[in-house]
Amino acid sequence: MKALFHSVLAVAIIAMLILGCKNEQDNNDPTGISGRLLSNSACKDLKSAATTNALADSLSCAEYQFDTSTHQLTIKHINAGFNCCPGNLSCKVTASSDTIVIQEFEESQLCSCNCLFDLEIEIVGVEAGKYAIKFIEPYCGNQAPLVFDVDLEGDPEGSFCVIRNQYPWGI
Repeated sequence: MKALFHSVLAVAIIAMLILGCKNEQDNNDPTGISGRLLSNSACKDLKSAATTNALADSLSCAEYQFDTSTHQLTIKHINAGFNCCPGNLSCKVTASSDTIVIQEFEESQLCSCNCLFDLEIEIVGVEAGKYAIKFIEPYCGNQAPLVFDVDLEGDPEGSFCVIRNQYPWGI
């Protein structure tokens, strides 16, 4: 009798796990917004920044452009901080209500240094409207977060910057 009870219990637990995972995948992002990293620069060093018209390394900025016909938002994150040897860089884009969250990742931390990169991110499925855009960065720490409001219907392009003075910014 105990064996039958344990078998039924095991089958019920497995069924709940399978059905739970299926529902989670089906409702992954009800807003339909998704995104990906299109490209990234190489690690910026002091020498390369001094010879170009680059933004000051004490700024972390987002420049955005919205295409109303394709519902595509392109954001360039200038001076994103990562390990000097990050492997592949990536991002995860999620949306909740009126907030678009961009979480940035590095594959590894193979060097004992950090540096700044420029990232180009494509977000699709965005409707014209007002949003808060929030970056979650691995090395930001307690510095000013890169969070700003946009009105993609009234102003489909623009930029926003925060000042950062902790390594790897402002060196």
